[in-house]
Amino acid sequence: MVSARGGVSLPALGLGTWKMGEKRGQRQAEVAALQYGLDLGLGLIDTAEMYASGGAEQIVGEAIRGRRDEVYLVSKVLPNNASREGTIKAAERSLRRLNCDHIDLYLLHWSSSHPLADTLEAFERLIGDGKIGRYGVSNYDIVEMADAMATSGGEAICVNQILYNPAQRAIEDELLPWCSAQDIALMAYSPLDQGSILQDTVLKQIADSHGVTAAMVAVAWTLRFPNMVSIPKATAPAHIEAAAAAREVLLTDDDLTAIDHAFPPPQPGARLAIY
Repeated sequence: MVSARGGVSLPALGLGTWKMGEKRGQRQAEVAALQYGLDLGLGLIDTAEMYASGGAEQIVGEAIRGRRDEVYLVSKVLPNNASREGTIKAAERSLRRLNCDHIDLYLLHWSSSHPLADTLEAFERLIGDGKIGRYGVSNYDIVEMADAMATSGGEAICVNQILYNPAQRAIEDELLPWCSAQDIALMAYSPLDQGSILQDTVLKQIADSHGVTAAMVAVAWTLRFPNMVSIPKATAPAHIEAAAAAREVLLTDDDLTAIDHAFPPPQPGARLAIY
């Protein structure tokens, strides 16, 4: 489990749902994938109203039917919807698609043209109404985080969901240590860089030395920080099993050094990427 400010505790490993719900013919496989993840102890599911225009939330809703108490559920409001009233209406639409009465963690998907104070006020109202448990942000850099924390209601931000994998390490420059000092958890999406890093020779060599897969090494690498949650997306049973087993992979100092050589740490001032 990962702890964050305000007494928040959330699973360190879960499943993402980006691109789920886009193809009708894959619906049952996607539902089954999330259910299998729950069976294997992947108790966090991340989704968003943006994914397949709500289709991913519908997949999640079907997957967690009768199992809501097994899931730490995360969803996100689109910036265009993040006005005071728009945020509340968006959350209510998400709850209908998810077929449940509350979302454990609700995030602003990226910075919005609407005043953040209005979005945070709406988050607080949603908490008061029992519709969300906690709130946070996504894709915020260190300047945006500092501004957010200084905004009324910002002190309750407990999570920043960001792109993080061996090929995308910009958060290590300033954002990761800053969030750690503020007791804010980071949630790594695309820890496999959409699969692009899985053929890397170094990752494969490390995987071979541990008797695991390159995907397991990449996910384990993101989990080396105590304030980091990782949310790979997988639908094939073997890939879900690998994601769950990544919790048991203990990378050595030599492994980490080899990864640093293959994927160098960021230069000062590196800008965060967003997928």
